Amino acid sequence: MNFFEDLKWRGLIKDISSPKIEELLNKGGVTFYIGTDPTGDSLHIGHFSSFLMAARLKKAGHNPILLIGGATGQIGDPKPTAERAMITKEQVSHNVDALTKQVQKIFGFEIVNNYDWSKDINFIDYLRDYGKYFSINYMLDKDIIKRRIDAGITYTEFSYMIMQSLDFLWLYEHKNCIMQVAGQDQWGNITAGIDLIRKKTGKEVYGFTMPLITKKDGTKFGKSEGGAIWLDINKTSSYELYQFFINVEDEMVIDYLKKLTFLSKEEILELEKIHKEAPEKRIAHKKLAEEVITFLHGHEEYLKAVKISESLFSDKVRELTSEDIINSLKGVPTIGVTLNNNIVDFVVNNKICSSKREAREFIGAGAISLNNKKITDLEYVVSDKDAIDNKVMIIKKGKKNYFLGMIKN
Repeated sequence: MNFFEDLKWRGLIKDISSPKIEELLNKGGVTFYIGTDPTGDSLHIGHFSSFLMAARLKKAGHNPILLIGGATGQIGDPKPTAERAMITKEQVSHNVDALTKQVQKIFGFEIVNNYDWSKDINFIDYLRDYGKYFSINYMLDKDIIKRRIDAGITYTEFSYMIMQSLDFLWLYEHKNCIMQVAGQDQWGNITAGIDLIRKKTGKEVYGFTMPLITKKDGTKFGKSEGGAIWLDINKTSSYELYQFFINVEDEMVIDYLKKLTFLSKEEILELEKIHKEAPEKRIAHKKLAEEVITFLHGHEEYLKAVKISESLFSDKVRELTSEDIINSLKGVPTIGVTLNNNIVDFVVNNKICSSKREAREFIGAGAISLNNKKITDLEYVVSDKDAIDNKVMIIKKGKKNYFLGMIKN
């Protein structure tokens, strides 16, 4: 199986601009680019497949360029339903710097910023040198534009396609970049860039898209109850990443292994066999978590995530540091607690139970735990011996209600 066939098997090819792309990808040596607008100061897991595609191409002998849209980020790529909220120029600049550092650290790609060549183009030159190559009818026929016409679209959003096409032209002329790679929602912008280069230079360039990664119901992949799953370890810890992948839908885990890892076809087929035989063991899920976390943050962070996961809700919880616990329980209600109260007063004063009667019922039923240890003695005094690092404790009420107790001095 050649490189292009492997990409097809993984489900990573959606649209191609020319049959020549198969030969180009198999041969190697192509300079290509992939872009992102700096809408945030970190990439999230939804970006990961696209950037991993660039890493796959680099591994196959191609030359990736990452374009960060310091210019296009100030405009905003049209959304299917409504105008994208603009962010300030200062925030765009901050996000560009943050993404540049992040991508260099994780992927090591060459990085360019389209603000560098866009900032000095005046409006007259923009219309004369680029606008005249775009037919309004041609632009209206693009899917993203057609979907917005009835709801309304501003001239600013309408111009985004021209700006992205200008990027491809600049990279072709200055970096010998002959291919653009992007998610399927960028197909209209890619083909517009290909057409601009053909009209201005007479040369052929290429582009292909990848299917957007989704959940089983077709909604976007990469969201949790706490929000986006970020690639920045300070925004989403390795433990949170681990939990996210351990809990992905059983029906989708093999698809994610194909698209989000470098595991071979043989390795993935073996995991698929194991998964079908014993899905409850979550072997495929654990391997997916291991591959992604190790790629992003290193194997030690993966091992740390496993340790926290295995210890957090077991009798090994005291093996963790207070920092591990705080970082791992970001979505859990946090309460400030005072020590040296009996357990009944403790849970009532901290509003874990609504009354002493309810407290006694839960305690008597073994439904109150401190650091995963059931408390059944109504006279039990909560003291510093229950605090981890003299800072925190994990309080559980019933089967699913957890609280992070922060010790008050």
